[in-house]
Amino acid sequence: MKVLVQTIAQALVDDPSQVTTTEEMEDDTLVIKLSVAKEDMGRIIGKEGRTAKAIRTLLNAVATRDNKKAILKIIE
Repeated sequence: MKVLVQTIAQALVDDPSQVTTTEEMEDDTLVIKLSVAKEDMGRIIGKEGRTAKAIRTLLNAVATRDNKKAILKIIE
């Protein structure tokens, strides 16, 4: 799931080398933290948060298929 989020983010931003993702477990939920360059933050969030919501939807679809819970945190 981490690779999925990283691949999507790298495709959206101008500077793919600045994209970093980390995975952590909090209780029974997988937390994926995404960090990008400050200039690319708007591309990841999107107009009215639509891009971020779409990434979260894809992440939830993959997690549900594996009977897991996952959330995405975008780190500024």
